[in-house]
Amino acid sequence: MDKGVTADAAAAVRQARFGTLPERIRFEDMVEGADIDPDSKGRSTYNPEASWNHFSCVAADLAL
Repeated sequence: MDKGVTADAAAAVRQARFGTLPERIRFEDMVEGADIDPDSKGRSTYNPEASWNHFSCVAADLAL
């Protein structure tokens, strides 16, 4: 390692190469609320009794 380079010089090189970090995004800006579609009338497309057929299983594929 080059002992002639100081921490301040290394920090200056890093700053020149990479710049600064992007600004933080507030949690409120990451979350979006949406109203329920009135045509759905509270129905969900998720069916817990039929959810087993959405997973890949080697034993099921081989009918074991």
